[in-house]
Amino acid sequence: MNDNIADFGLDTATLAGPLEHRLGALREAGFSQVLLQARDLAAHAGGFDAAVAAVKASGLRVAALQSLRDFEGLQGPLHDYKVDVAKAMLETCRALGCRLLVVTSSTAAAQPGGDVDAMARDLRKLAMLAVPMGVRIAYKAVAAGRHVNDFAIAWDVVSRADCPNLGLGLDACHALGACTPLDTLDDIDPEKLFLVQLADALSEAPAGGGHALEVFPGEGMLSARLAELVVRLDRLGYRGAYGLSACNDDALQLPSARVAQRARRAAEWLAEDVLRRSMPLPNLMRLRGAQAD
Repeated sequence: MNDNIADFGLDTATLAGPLEHRLGALREAGFSQVLLQARDLAAHAGGFDAAVAAVKASGLRVAALQSLRDFEGLQGPLHDYKVDVAKAMLETCRALGCRLLVVTSSTAAAQPGGDVDAMARDLRKLAMLAVPMGVRIAYKAVAAGRHVNDFAIAWDVVSRADCPNLGLGLDACHALGACTPLDTLDDIDPEKLFLVQLADALSEAPAGGGHALEVFPGEGMLSARLAELVVRLDRLGYRGAYGLSACNDDALQLPSARVAQRARRAAEWLAEDVLRRSMPLPNLMRLRGAQAD
């Protein structure tokens, strides 16, 4: 494995094909860790146990399992239902030897009010359920979040919950696309930042909602700000994993090995040209030149 990219993993949602094929493409590209989607296991043709065995046989470390959705801020039967789903996903983490479960901020219309303290209580409950499993919880704001759609708000919820194994997940593409000031990062304890997910974008997000076309870091219009963000996080003391993704329909129509190699070039650009330099401006020519082959 390439030590230069040891801190980087690739999201399996970026790759097409059977799980074993995607894991093999990751290894061939030099990655040592993977961010798994729970549906990778649930949809495996051989069943759940066969999927777990395939992951273990790959030798890749599962950096995170994604994602528990619409968990916090619910009431009554909806809350009870989501607690059962959460328990099942924690069991999946244990089966995989995965130490991190990603929880995305709720987009459910049934989520009442946006009571930050109530959301913090729910996340505290989840964190307590995760303790016996040895699992940490990364709470991540998403753009469609009903009440939590910015990492600064997510950090407020995490801080109120105040659990050692509950921290923040940061979606850098969303944060930069929303023009969240990078100075806000200074308010976050780097020890409580459990995962940083990196993607670039080829355009602005469409007006009225929707997502911009995602590409790998260094391929899009957010490259300079992504480099600035990564350098800033490094200087703040973040030493956790970076998850790369480029979830778009084009990537899913290409051979997984080709997409994984593009991800490797993005990881090398970040590791060698960004984190090992003092100036937080990316050298895009190296990455883009490599893509032209």
